[in-house]
Amino acid sequence: MYEQLEKLKEAVLGVWAKKHFIIISTWLICPAGWFGVVQLPDQYEASARVYVDTQSLLRPLMKGLMVETDPNIQIRLMIKTLLSRPNLERIARMTDLDLQAKDNNEFDQLIEKLKENIVIESVGRENIYTLSTEEKSPILAKNIVQAALTVFIENTLGETRSDTDTAQQFLQQQIDDYEQRLLIAEKKLTEFKQKYSGIMPSDSNSFYAALDNAKRLLKATNLQKLETQTRLNSARAQLNKENSMSSNYSDNVIENDEITTTFDESILTLQANLDNLLISYTEKHPDVREVNRRLIELKKLRRKEIENYYSGSNSDSGQSTNSANKSPVYQAMKIQINQLENEVASLTVRSNDYQQQVNGLNAKIHVLPEVEAEMVALNRDYEINKNNFEELLERRETASLARQANATSDKIQFRVIDPPRAPLHPSGPYRILFFFAVFIISILVGGGLAYLNLKINPIVVSASQLSRETSLPIFGVVGAAEKLHLAHINKKRTRLFITSNFILLVILLMLIGYFLMPELMQPQLKRIF
Repeated sequence: MYEQLEKLKEAVLGVWAKKHFIIISTWLICPAGWFGVVQLPDQYEASARVYVDTQSLLRPLMKGLMVETDPNIQIRLMIKTLLSRPNLERIARMTDLDLQAKDNNEFDQLIEKLKENIVIESVGRENIYTLSTEEKSPILAKNIVQAALTVFIENTLGETRSDTDTAQQFLQQQIDDYEQRLLIAEKKLTEFKQKYSGIMPSDSNSFYAALDNAKRLLKATNLQKLETQTRLNSARAQLNKENSMSSNYSDNVIENDEITTTFDESILTLQANLDNLLISYTEKHPDVREVNRRLIELKKLRRKEIENYYSGSNSDSGQSTNSANKSPVYQAMKIQINQLENEVASLTVRSNDYQQQVNGLNAKIHVLPEVEAEMVALNRDYEINKNNFEELLERRETASLARQANATSDKIQFRVIDPPRAPLHPSGPYRILFFFAVFIISILVGGGLAYLNLKINPIVVSASQLSRETSLPIFGVVGAAEKLHLAHINKKRTRLFITSNFILLVILLMLIGYFLMPELMQPQLKRIF
């Protein structure tokens, strides 16, 4: 790192030793460059600011009743197409720039120049746009901005009205087309119904659905009939058993609660007392055991009374059968058998009806599906045409309402915040920056020439450089500047370099002042020259 710094220091000292190249370069390049910068034509920038109001009061009032389009998308599209060839040609004709072109090539160059110079950009989020351009003439710059602003506004408003008219024409054509289709579909459907009026399928169910439903109902009825018949057979068998065993009554009959005896009330009372005692005592308690004993005795007496009732004093079969017939259980079984017989008869009638329906539908199975399929196709075509026709009618009314709304009030309104004006002072070129650039470039060119000459005719500026170049050790340095008058020569060259650059800087400051403060500098220069 230290060695690199030493080499850089030696290069700077070498260039400084040949600083006369910098003087020559600056005095050759700066005057010519500055003169060229002064001769550059002035550029005048004109601009205009416009606010695009897309929040129309009519939009929330007509929401859902008219076609909604996004005005922001339309604005962005118009901005992108503003610099299209037709719009640029229109701007050129509005500003009479087309008169300057002698042939098509010059006109094309003029259009390209317009496209490069016209700038449109958005300012923030408030839909504020700036149109600007630069030209040699302030009046021309103002006219170009005014023409571009006019084209931008007219194209946007014209595009909205044109879209509405085009949409309404298209809707009317489609409505006429679907109206003819609907008439044809209605005619076909009417002729079909007249042709198959006797064998038309139900409107609510299709043929296969009706057939499946009839089979399902028939199967369910037959199953229910079978279940009921089984229950009827079981009831009859139980009734026959009851008749055959009239002398020996089963425990079910004796224990039946529906049979009333003289001991029922006492049994219920003891049972209630037993329940109350069990709440407080266990089953081994004396009172509980006593109540249980009495309850068992009463049940035995009740059973005996029932047996005596059914057996009677006479034991012949006729009297026994009559006693059995008086049993509530027997009577209930007879009623149940009658109900089951009626239910079986009803289910038989219902099953026969469903069977007739199935047979009838099976007989038409080869005719009705074709008729039904054709009817479904006709209804589908008719419904599609009808729905599309009604939807187009609604959209036509919506488009008509939107057209009336656009005619009454534009959805997009333009407000020119800053109209274009002819600029009083030029906006460019940036001559001060160019002056400094020319001065710095001249110094860099001079320094480059000095460094190139240093490489061709090298000089030694330090003892370390001499030791490195000769590969010999340096034991001491003897100064000869006083005897050879080298110090005087170096001071003279330094004063010349400083004086030269000072004069150039004065000229540069005068040029800068001339263009920065023309009202102050120009009258003074006119007095001198």
